[in-house]
Amino acid sequence: MDGRHRLAELNQIQRYLVHEFVEDYEDGIMSRRDLVRRVLHITGGVAATATVLTTLGVEASAAAAQGGGTPVPPTDPRSPLTVPADDPRVSAGDITFAGPDGATIMAYEARPSAAATPAPGTPTAGGSAPFPVVLVCHENRGLTDHIRDVTRRFAATGYLACAVDLLSREGGTAAVPDPSAIPGILSDGDPARHVADFQAAIAHYQTVPDADATRIAMNGYCFGGGITWRTVQAAPEIRAAAPFYGPPPPLDQVPNISAAVLGVYAEDPNDFANEGRDELAAALEAAGVTHEIRVYPGTQHAFHNDTGQRYNEVQALVAWSDTLAWFAEHLQA
Repeated sequence: MDGRHRLAELNQIQRYLVHEFVEDYEDGIMSRRDLVRRVLHITGGVAATATVLTTLGVEASAAAAQGGGTPVPPTDPRSPLTVPADDPRVSAGDITFAGPDGATIMAYEARPSAAATPAPGTPTAGGSAPFPVVLVCHENRGLTDHIRDVTRRFAATGYLACAVDLLSREGGTAAVPDPSAIPGILSDGDPARHVADFQAAIAHYQTVPDADATRIAMNGYCFGGGITWRTVQAAPEIRAAAPFYGPPPPLDQVPNISAAVLGVYAEDPNDFANEGRDELAAALEAAGVTHEIRVYPGTQHAFHNDTGQRYNEVQALVAWSDTLAWFAEHLQA
C-alpha cells in the first residue's frame, strides 16, 4: 500500500498531528527518534510509519531509523503574562467531576482570589462571584504545566477557568509512562469522546455556586483548537470561543455553532492548521456564525506557547489580548 493510502487510512486529527510532527522535525524542534516514536503510536506499525513519513518528505533512512537525535525540551515560561502556581491573585488546584458513562474526569481549576488585580487596560470578566467560566483544551501533549499556567492567566483576569485532562480515563496525563504515546491516545477513535468530557465540565459548572454557567467560553491550542471547534458545534451553552491553530471541524456541522468564534492562526503557509481554513471561513459566513479569522504576522504554528521553540512574544501578547477582548464582548451579562 502506498503512502497516500496509508495517510488516507488515518483520521483527520491523526493526519493533522503527523503533519505537525514532520514540520517540527524538519525545523529541528523534534528529534528523529521522537518523530518516529510519536508517529508509530499513531499508525501502529513500523512499516506504516516509514511509508507515511517518506510520503511526507522524510528520507526513508531517517523514517525507518529508531535512534539518533536529542529531543528539544520545553523551556521555562517566558511570557510576561505567566502566573505562578503560588500567585496570590488566584486559587488553583486539581479537581474531578462526573463524566460520561460513569467516568471520573480530572481537571485543573483556577479562580480569582480576593487579591486578584488585573493589569490596567486588560479586558476582564469583571465583578465578583459568580464568575464566568472559561474551559481550556490542552495540546496533543496532554495537561502540561504550560496549560495550567494559561488556566491561571484566565483566573487572574476574573474568570473561573478549567483545563480538562482528556487522558482522565488513562489515569491522567502524568500517569502515561511514555509521553510520546499521548498524541496517539488522544487521536485514536472518535473525538466525540473529548467533546463529551467538555460537555460534562459544563454540566459540572452548572452546579457550582461560584460559576456563572450562563457565561461560558472555550479556548484551545493546536489539537485543542480542533476539539474547541468540535465542542462549540455540540454545546450551545458556550457563548464565545477562541480556537488557536487547530484542525477544522466537520463543515456540515458548522450551522450548529451558536458561539461567537475567534479563530487564531499563524501566518506560516507550512502550518498544516491552515489547511482548510478558507473553506471553514466560507462555511461560517454562509451559516451566519458570528466569527472572525485572524492571522498573526511573522508567526509559526504554536506561536503562543512560551515554553516552545516557535514562541513569538509580540504576537502572542496580541492574540491573548484579542482573546480576552473577544470574551469580554461576547460574555456580557
